[in-house]
Amino acid sequence: MPATVKIPTAASADVALLLEGTYPFVRGGVSAWVHHLIQGFPEIRFAAVFLGSEPSAYKGIRYELPPNLVHLEAHYLYDRSRAKPRAETRVDLHAFADMRAMHEGFALPGGCPAHLLAANADHLLAGRLGEGQFQGSREAWDMITAYYRDRTPDASFLDYFWTIRSMHDPVWSLARIARALIPARCYHSVSTGYAGFLGALLSQAHKRPFVLTEHGLYTKERKIDLLQSAWIEGGGGTPDGTPGGTTGSGAPGGGTLGAEGPEGSYIRRLWIRFFEALGKSAYAAADPVISLYEGIRQQQIQDGAAADRAISIPNGIRLERFLALRSRQAIPPRPIFTLIGRVVPIKDIKTFLRAMRSVRARVPGAEGWIVGPGDEDPAYFAECQALAEALGLSDTVRFLGFRNVDEVLPQTAVLVLSSISEALPLTLLEGFAAGVPAVSTDVGSCRQLIQGKEDDPDDKAIGAAGRVVGIGDPSALAEAIAGLYQNQEEWSLARAAALTRVERYYTERRMLDRYAEIYGKALA
Repeated sequence: MPATVKIPTAASADVALLLEGTYPFVRGGVSAWVHHLIQGFPEIRFAAVFLGSEPSAYKGIRYELPPNLVHLEAHYLYDRSRAKPRAETRVDLHAFADMRAMHEGFALPGGCPAHLLAANADHLLAGRLGEGQFQGSREAWDMITAYYRDRTPDASFLDYFWTIRSMHDPVWSLARIARALIPARCYHSVSTGYAGFLGALLSQAHKRPFVLTEHGLYTKERKIDLLQSAWIEGGGGTPDGTPGGTTGSGAPGGGTLGAEGPEGSYIRRLWIRFFEALGKSAYAAADPVISLYEGIRQQQIQDGAAADRAISIPNGIRLERFLALRSRQAIPPRPIFTLIGRVVPIKDIKTFLRAMRSVRARVPGAEGWIVGPGDEDPAYFAECQALAEALGLSDTVRFLGFRNVDEVLPQTAVLVLSSISEALPLTLLEGFAAGVPAVSTDVGSCRQLIQGKEDDPDDKAIGAAGRVVGIGDPSALAEAIAGLYQNQEEWSLARAAALTRVERYYTERRMLDRYAEIYGKALA
């Protein structure tokens, strides 16, 4: 982390990046991607709008800010210290009718229609739907109590009431941010969710182009978090206090469950539909909607993105940075098996730990390195440490915290990814560029990265750069790690395939050339 960082400010920018729970306050794959994107276009003046939960969740700026990042502002959507507006008893009846129609649309099979989302966004920007009105008017109270009686007869009213309040709080904040942000010629969000909704608001307000890039499927990841989160079992609250789908640690609540269904309680389903609505509003406003690979693109279209605006641009890395690392790798390598990633539930660190117990029994001297920050979800990090100790892995598994991959990759025999959800992980590409084959769960584009794209015979002909296993299967993961390492011929062929594939298909230059076309059109 830089010792001292001067926060840049400017009167205008070319591209305003809308960043939820990532750069520059959090390290990780998406943050690194944003950092390289800014550096890749030194002629473009970027602004960055960071959206976080509350100030105490972040430990300052974690990157050396590039000189062409001319403006940075941070906003905290669940900041409890923020002064609440004065309650208002009078409302704009037309705006309120549109808001009521939007809420009723959440219950429709296809979700809320896009035109209702756009109409309410217009009301928010114009101030016709204010936080004070929502919290103090008779109309709002009547709507909330009517919905409670009709939809959640078995739930605690207090749980339902505070869920609705918590759900709407960030919306008012996003409207204020949109009204106050410096002028920009183009807006670019790297997720849907709150950042994507902000992009839709800004594009609608200023009639400027809005570009959306999804590294994963935000709505899917939020759904995973919501289905796993214990706080909903207690009733109301907020999803986890960390916008961006990055944890799933939970927030306190109290009370009883609502009506049950395929996705659990009514309150759980309400949160899921809320994030689906945010995603739909971003898809409706963005052009283009960018995914990292075809599988995500197809899901985006299914979720509401227009097919003619949905495109795929794979991640890319700077090969030059990793060329020197290849010569530092011992062949055959020591049995060091490395997982690079945040210690959070979606990375399923516990499956890696259980696999390492079996790997140690098969591979003498085996070590498991977990390289990534543990402060994002302290409770989960503590659980992982306790599990490692309970499994007798204190002398086998090392929690190294954040490290430069240049230190780690030359010592790694196999890069391991045990996640339950991914998109196109940069860690695999970086490992490939350094000559490290991989074992990964079958998530996101990991199968095509390791085995080649099914619709590309030339890519398939390169061969396998490692092995792919199912999600949450420690035995299969252990077998793949140990088997790949102990079969030196397979390991060598996988190393060669990894190098060839990343050099042919996943360079940063290829990626930046595509974004140059998009920015050129948006800024014209």
